[in-house]
Amino acid sequence: MTLKLYNTLARKKEVFKPIKDGEVGLYSCGPTVYNYAHIGNLRTYVFNDVLRRTLKYNGYNLKHVMNITDVGHLTSDADSGEDKMLKGAKREKKTVYELAEFYTKAFMVDLEKLNIETPEIIPKATDHIKEMIEIIRKIEKNGYAYSAGGNIYFDTSKFKDYGRLARLENDDSEKKSRVDADKNKRNPNDFVLWFTKSKFDEQEMKWDSPFGKGYPGWHIECSAMSSKYLGEQFDIHTGGIDHIQVHHTNEIAQSEAAFNKHPWVKYWLHGEFLVIDKDKMAKSGDNFLKLQTLVDKGFDPIVYRYFCLTAHYKQQLKFSFDGLESSRNSFNALKNKVIEIKKDDDGEIHKRLDHRYTEEFKELINDDLNMPKVLALMYHVLKDEKISNKDKYSILLDFDRVLGLGFKNMKEEIAEVNGEIEALIKERDNAKKQKDFAKADKIRNELKHKGIVLEDSKDGTKWKKI
Repeated sequence: MTLKLYNTLARKKEVFKPIKDGEVGLYSCGPTVYNYAHIGNLRTYVFNDVLRRTLKYNGYNLKHVMNITDVGHLTSDADSGEDKMLKGAKREKKTVYELAEFYTKAFMVDLEKLNIETPEIIPKATDHIKEMIEIIRKIEKNGYAYSAGGNIYFDTSKFKDYGRLARLENDDSEKKSRVDADKNKRNPNDFVLWFTKSKFDEQEMKWDSPFGKGYPGWHIECSAMSSKYLGEQFDIHTGGIDHIQVHHTNEIAQSEAAFNKHPWVKYWLHGEFLVIDKDKMAKSGDNFLKLQTLVDKGFDPIVYRYFCLTAHYKQQLKFSFDGLESSRNSFNALKNKVIEIKKDDDGEIHKRLDHRYTEEFKELINDDLNMPKVLALMYHVLKDEKISNKDKYSILLDFDRVLGLGFKNMKEEIAEVNGEIEALIKERDNAKKQKDFAKADKIRNELKHKGIVLEDSKDGTKWKKI
């Protein structure tokens, strides 16, 4: 069955054809580890995970690389602003190495909580300075670099079709602001490959190089690490849409200039923003929400994963706690249904029905990762009265190879009910006997916020922990 992916480079969905039959090289832009990842960042990694799971579902042998940026990233993607790592180290009174180690570990914990599969290779920028220097020397040798003010710059005027990924115009105010910010640039879109003269005299991370003692520009690291592990040409590169305009545009220019491989990457996939009140979430903004913030408010991280799956990765997803609460209710109902059908051993698995639904599932995931329609199909399976619960469970386990919601490990949780909660349950029972249903509903909602869901039956009121 044909896999189609939306290629930003072509601005359309294209049939996916890997460079090598049966094998896929995938590179994902990883975090800059100067702070916690916010839930907007994590939406991108859920998208990456759905993509890698889909590729594996289609039988591809996958090599997935995701970098850790622990040096060289300024607060502006265009070589201006503060050094993110230095800024974080000052904020927390740590060395930049201590800061990077702490937030790398925190990021990996977040991925685990969201049931995001670990990429095959997770290289750190600081471990690949040698590879970055080698690529810069190739760029110099091929005539695409110049030295000015002590730094090494990429000369975009020498590179044909610079900006084709972002469809950049030749003249705009943003370009002018970039050249105004750095008088050493010959052209507005030129960017730093190696800093030896930066405005940060206290820069802790510096290395010897043929260009002088200094540190790399942000963009060069991805070219260095992707080429080391995936070769000078590979299949798929992913990231957030904010990377299109500068970071990914510059990656293409420097890589193709160094390797003379056209195209350097065949397919570019970009995830849309998570937004709050029409603004994207940012680490420097007031709308910064960590995954732990959701946990502290009583939300299972997998509920956030489910929430992300309700929108296509190319659509903006509006975040609100009401919306997340709605996803929790849907997910908990789903979880209870999965537990129910898992308990039922009656019936036989019918391969014909299994085949029908799994083929439809594969069509949806292969249509540019259409997860909202996959969720709709999943509920259709659960409502199908013509198939046994054993059949349904078998189909859901197959779907979960991509959904990643953890159906296999779902089990009923017994709530530890303290005296206060037990009293509320008795109070609600009394309210029902007195036909004060408004009070009974109010207590039910109060218990729900405490993590207790009630189930009324002929044998009395039962409860579960959510």
